[in-house]
Amino acid sequence: MSILVIYLVLGILYESFVHPITILSGLPSAGFGALLSLYLFHVAAVKGWVSPLLDMNLDIYGFVGVIMLIGIVKKNAIMMIDFAIEAQRNEGQTPAEAIYHGCLTRFRPIMMTTMAALMGTLPIALGLGAGAESRRALGISVVGGLFFSQIVTLFLTPVVYLYMEKARVWTRDLVARRHTPEYDVASSSAGSISGMGDD
Repeated sequence: MSILVIYLVLGILYESFVHPITILSGLPSAGFGALLSLYLFHVAAVKGWVSPLLDMNLDIYGFVGVIMLIGIVKKNAIMMIDFAIEAQRNEGQTPAEAIYHGCLTRFRPIMMTTMAALMGTLPIALGLGAGAESRRALGISVVGGLFFSQIVTLFLTPVVYLYMEKARVWTRDLVARRHTPEYDVASSSAGSISGMGDD
């Protein structure tokens, strides 16, 4: 339900049905990174490689961490896609040029915000503080999901953007071709009627 609300808000913001999908394309990688981190700690604890206190399960804190990732991860794509759309509309750049400049321009803000989120959740992942052991799954899922999605989305989002832009152009041309013959027939018949009236 939350993803649907995000899609609707982004669709209204960018006036597009396509680009919200581009922005949300990084969410599966974040969820996979979070689950992979919890699974690796669980396997390590079962094998005896780490302390049994580090045995991580997908409990309520892990679910909260995955939900937090929805809001944290999509800001990477928003910063890139927002710049690319503005460059296409205002500067007339091609989709490839727009997303390329968007990645270069927004790389530092993306890294800064991601590192700030990582440093903020790292004490929770390390289990520092009173009663932090119960919340450690939250920190592990957020740190793992952010780290994995940061690597993937920097390469995945531009590719998805280009394919979605091609799909949008193809759909627009297809709709235009379907309506053009009807318009030509109507205009030609109107022209013939007006010609008969002049005679």
